[in-house]
Amino acid sequence: MILGMHHVAISTPDIDRFIDHYERWYGFQRVADGGWQSDNERVGRMVQLPGSAARYAMIRLNDFYIEVFQYLEPQGERLERRMCDPGLIHICLYVDDAWAEYERLSALGMEFHCEPGGAGTMLATYGRDCDGNVVELLEVIAQDHPFPYLGARQSAL
Repeated sequence: MILGMHHVAISTPDIDRFIDHYERWYGFQRVADGGWQSDNERVGRMVQLPGSAARYAMIRLNDFYIEVFQYLEPQGERLERRMCDPGLIHICLYVDDAWAEYERLSALGMEFHCEPGGAGTMLATYGRDCDGNVVELLEVIAQDHPFPYLGARQSAL
């Protein structure tokens, strides 16, 4: 039985910069570190990169985890992805005040696609993190919204 979602994973060319960014900008905490060397055949098979070597860390914000990888071998190349390109296109951070977070993160240097807006039941905007990944800020306004934030309420049950 599938119980739920545990984490998403993001590759970065600089794991320390990425984690510092997510700690300072979004409030994540580093909860684990690790890595593997190029002679680890099992991991090479699992990630389909024989001979690969990498560092990784797990960061956490409440019950949302991101596993962050920095591949040392082979080194990746940055690909510009559009929102319509197949694959993971953004992560969403639930906020209590979209405008306040928009202003705070803008002052820190986050570039947003537009100001927060919505259809009356929610406010949302998209911006880019330090590696160009799209990060959504979402504030649910209406109590009867079809997909309210359940993290804190489910954890308390």
